[in-house]
Amino acid sequence: MGEHIIKLPDVGEGVAEAELVEWHVKIGDIVREDTVLAAVMTDKATVEIPSPVDGEILWLGAEIGDTVAIGSPIVRLKVAGEGNVKAGSKAAEPAVETQAPSKPASPKPETAPVPKAKLAEAPAKPAPSPVAAAKTTTRTSVSGAPRPEGEKPLASPAVRLRAKEAGIDLRQVTGTGPAGRIGHEDIEAFLARGPQLAKASGLARNDAVEDIKVVGLRRKIAEKMTLSKSRIPHITYVEEIDVTALEELRAALNKEKRADRPKLTLLPFLMRAMVKAIADQPQLNSLFDDEAGIIHQHGGIHIGIAAQTPSGLVVPVVKHAEARDIWDCGAEVARLAEAAKSGTATRDELSGSTITITSLGAMGGVATTPVINHPEVAIIGVNKMMVRPLWDGTQFIPRKMMNLSSSFDHRVIDGWDAAVFVQRIKTLLETPALLFVEG
Repeated sequence: MGEHIIKLPDVGEGVAEAELVEWHVKIGDIVREDTVLAAVMTDKATVEIPSPVDGEILWLGAEIGDTVAIGSPIVRLKVAGEGNVKAGSKAAEPAVETQAPSKPASPKPETAPVPKAKLAEAPAKPAPSPVAAAKTTTRTSVSGAPRPEGEKPLASPAVRLRAKEAGIDLRQVTGTGPAGRIGHEDIEAFLARGPQLAKASGLARNDAVEDIKVVGLRRKIAEKMTLSKSRIPHITYVEEIDVTALEELRAALNKEKRADRPKLTLLPFLMRAMVKAIADQPQLNSLFDDEAGIIHQHGGIHIGIAAQTPSGLVVPVVKHAEARDIWDCGAEVARLAEAAKSGTATRDELSGSTITITSLGAMGGVATTPVINHPEVAIIGVNKMMVRPLWDGTQFIPRKMMNLSSSFDHRVIDGWDAAVFVQRIKTLLETPALLFVEG
């Protein structure tokens, strides 16, 4: 038998280090060749690390959230044959010694934790100490009346007087004495939990605090949002859009669509409207390098689509939306959304946006204040669509309405320019035939 050390491989694109975001194995596991051992993250791309050999896990070289340099040992395996660690080699000994042993030592009879576990399960003694009684009561009597309705609690006159003076209903107190008799120690334990519990039938106070380390994609999101809000002075503009005609057109196109075309959602229409509006105001399709003081105004319109995934928020990018029609935009949005949700989106598919759309779908609310995707200068937020009464000059009529909540970098985009941009999108969406007019 020998040992095999697996090092963090070069994950490409000149990355010198990666963050460990998930272990798929633990010490003592038997793995086969190509078994996924761990997942690491660089920027927003997650890369899985497979095992090159069969073996047993002896050592794991990092914890979740740690940043690991390329080429650093991350796993040590016991393998058949010589492995890749030479006899007598001490290359990785210091790290191994600080970790858990390869196999837990067999517990000695006198040190096994069985007696404690059995004590915890043992019934209460006839005459428990006040401290022990308090602990037992605290564990078992926090969920409302401990005895059936109408059953008289057992307690001495002195205990009843103590309960009366403290304003305690003895039916709410669990007794730890013989036959459930309530003693003074039970009253003290009940009071120690707080008087509010006596009044909250079936309710228990929860003082637990769970510490959750911010790692992986959640840490990336936190860093990006902090950067955006700390550097960009946001201005948010909300406008109401009548999408009745657009929804009728969308339904008709989906009904008559060819088999090779995707089902259309609202997003492809919004993307085409943005492309036309940007043609009139190209400064909206820019990245602002605030450190260099340079605005990079792009000709290609690369629209990021903020998407919620099981791991958190990611922004897959539809490249060159200016060169795509409605159906091409729809197909690319669907493809990228599936890749993002399944975790197979590539680094290139998750980067390079010049303007972003954010939508919460049916949960979109009436209005939002989207955070700009730094270093972009604009983001368009889609709110919930709903039927509202609209005055046509003579009467109220039902119309499908939706708000757009859009934020702009006020260092680059003036309020007037932001309003002109959104109003242009409004006109195009409310008269959707204009989306198909070239020029």
